[in-house]
Amino acid sequence: MAVKQMMILAAASFIIIFRHTSALPSETVTNAADTLSNSGYVAMSLTLNLVSDILLSYGNAATIFTPPDSAFADHGQPSMATLQLHFSPFAFSLSSIRSLPYGTKIPTMSSSSFLTITTPSSSDQVSLNNVKIVGSPIFDDGSLIVFAIENFFDPNFTIPETPIESVRLDHCTTSYGGFSNFSFHDGANLLISRGYSVMASFLNLQLLGFLGQATLTIFAPIDEVMIDYSGRFPDYQSLFLRHVLPCKISWRDLISVDDGTSFATYLDGFKITINRSSGTFKVNEVPISFPDMYYGDSFVIHGIREVLSLPKPAEESGDGDGDTFDEIPVGTVLVATGPDRSEF
Repeated sequence: MAVKQMMILAAASFIIIFRHTSALPSETVTNAADTLSNSGYVAMSLTLNLVSDILLSYGNAATIFTPPDSAFADHGQPSMATLQLHFSPFAFSLSSIRSLPYGTKIPTMSSSSFLTITTPSSSDQVSLNNVKIVGSPIFDDGSLIVFAIENFFDPNFTIPETPIESVRLDHCTTSYGGFSNFSFHDGANLLISRGYSVMASFLNLQLLGFLGQATLTIFAPIDEVMIDYSGRFPDYQSLFLRHVLPCKISWRDLISVDDGTSFATYLDGFKITINRSSGTFKVNEVPISFPDMYYGDSFVIHGIREVLSLPKPAEESGDGDGDTFDEIPVGTVLVATGPDRSEF
């Protein structure tokens, strides 16, 4: 018990010393624009400085796809609608995009337009809307990722709709098989580098009891939304456990499960529900901002924009049917539990 208290206090201190930072700060945009200019993408560098307040003002993550200067010269200054097609509210790594099946739609800053994965199954060359991505990201600071592409995306591009195969994920159950070579070192370091230091601290310090679990999925809120929990020590264990699933669900799995599919978490009685519609992907109504931020053999981490909230107590909800574990008495011991197999 003393060891667990020390670990919780260590995580708590990490929250307390954290200082609030704004999402996609101006320094990030400036650095991205400078990198674009230095890499020979002057037109997009200038454009980014002009439109960043409009297209990058509300989220804490984004992906930009930039055509070369020659494309700007051929097409002239693009309209705002065209530029929106080249900005996505998700931070996608190259490996994440590469893993998506043909026909998968990627949301953009335009509510009515999407990008579509058109990478042939036999090719290593990644393409969207039949436009190839050129090499590795030009810029990647953990929240803003910039890719070079060969040309502008066509706003009128379409392909025949590809039915999404439903995934049941019957394997999403706990199995305590003793200790294994479970290491969170790489995942925690990546979280820290991308602005998810508080969850990294929890991952390193509070997940020791899960070393026998075969696979895990972790939904990680960004640091700036975790500051509200500083000093609320009794809530820390609940805070962490409700963001962890006892199975590995990749971004490819998430876009394949039926809308409304629920999974039990390690917090007894708390479930995560997958919502996807019109190209948006949410867990308990919280947008996923960084799919497959870390993908390893044993666990996967998805970045999210907010903390997954507990239901309000019955007396606050007004219907008398709500769950009542939103207010956990001080001193209550929360137990990490696996989901009921009957759910699957």
